[in-house]
Amino acid sequence: MMCYNIEKFVLFGDSMKISYEKSIPVKYETDVFVAGGGPAGVAAAYTAAKNGASVFLAETFGAFGGAGVHALVPAFMQFGDGVNFLAGDVGHYVRDFLRENAPEEYKKFCPDSIPVEVLKLCYDKMLVEAGVQFEFFSPVSDVIAENGHIQYVICAAKGGSYAVKAKTFIDCTGDGDLAALAGAEFAKGDENGDMMAATLCALWNGIDWKNVVRPDSRRLDDAFADKIFTNEDRHLPGIWPISTSTGGSNAGHVYDIDGTTAESLTRGMIEGRKQLLEYRKYYKEYLSGYENSEPVISGTQIGVRETRRIIGDYILTVDDFLNRSSFEDEIGRYAYPIDIHSGKNSSAGYAEYAKKFAELRYKKGESYGIPYRSLLVKGIDNLLTAGRCISADRSMQASVRVMPCCFITGQAAGTAAALAQDKNGETRAIDIQQLRAVLKENGGFIQDR
Repeated sequence: MMCYNIEKFVLFGDSMKISYEKSIPVKYETDVFVAGGGPAGVAAAYTAAKNGASVFLAETFGAFGGAGVHALVPAFMQFGDGVNFLAGDVGHYVRDFLRENAPEEYKKFCPDSIPVEVLKLCYDKMLVEAGVQFEFFSPVSDVIAENGHIQYVICAAKGGSYAVKAKTFIDCTGDGDLAALAGAEFAKGDENGDMMAATLCALWNGIDWKNVVRPDSRRLDDAFADKIFTNEDRHLPGIWPISTSTGGSNAGHVYDIDGTTAESLTRGMIEGRKQLLEYRKYYKEYLSGYENSEPVISGTQIGVRETRRIIGDYILTVDDFLNRSSFEDEIGRYAYPIDIHSGKNSSAGYAEYAKKFAELRYKKGESYGIPYRSLLVKGIDNLLTAGRCISADRSMQASVRVMPCCFITGQAAGTAAALAQDKNGETRAIDIQQLRAVLKENGGFIQDR
């Protein structure tokens, strides 16, 4: 057994600080700057460029895709409401590309599972063809803003930091990093600051799908009794089929993780890899069809479900979900249930999750609207958010956070940013009805009041 002793490391925290000054180049000047190349960032950059704006996108890792690529989240959640397709032109592009280019056996199993390498190629193709400029290995590290107007972002890139000047900025980091650096207000977690548990996903091989019996959570009590797991965690989404013998796992919760700090994420990765070996034993020894299975690779990033919620001009709330709300400035609709994973490893926490997930869901054809005001950032005139960090309460973040909804908000933010170029990049100056009309023309599902 491997042991880890982190107490030997000295953490200075706020007790030691240094100041330094350095000149860096302004490497790019562009109409629209997009931070983060996950589904929201790809959608925003692609759409802004398609609507005539020059776009630069900065991505932390070496590929686009966010959670579906780097965290190996194994499947897309729903693209529609069971009647209507909700994820716009970007959603259509991605889903159709995967179905056309993935191996034949992929289509036989679970067509909304994620063949990672095909998804990477899809996003590359989209942005290259749209004429988006981008650099990998370029996380945003700082923002220069004055009087509620962002002028530059700083990217801490491999090879040297650089600045980007833009008229309009879009935060698609998931964690609201750019907005927070610009001084935006945000909320995080529940009333105690606790956030949903994280999960380190993985790709597996050697699965005999013909003999697999779902759900994957059966025989958990036997494994608990045999002390297989360090934590008795009843929440087990399971393994999604990808091809004849491969699958992607969403298994194991890592608790008390703050996805906005490297220190916490480091602990989460270590704990997640340790848990993965426990799930290896569980699947191989307790469940049929997995006897010869092996986890091949785990994510290079732990799957974080919840961090900052940037405060915008409108906070989307659980009442909007319950009321199936529509808005005069609606930019799209979505329908995923409210999926709040417990932040504590307890029977009560799991019971609360299961109750809400069963009750807070829709019938076919039902959906809620997302207002443009939830993409605007309070106090900043040229910044939009898209994806997990839009302005929403905790319950609604648990619905809007999934990838197809990121396509919806990303497409809206990119379109709005392009329209804002005639307004000095200011995001509140655009014609909302023009925005809605363009989104409708491009496959957006918008309900008129």
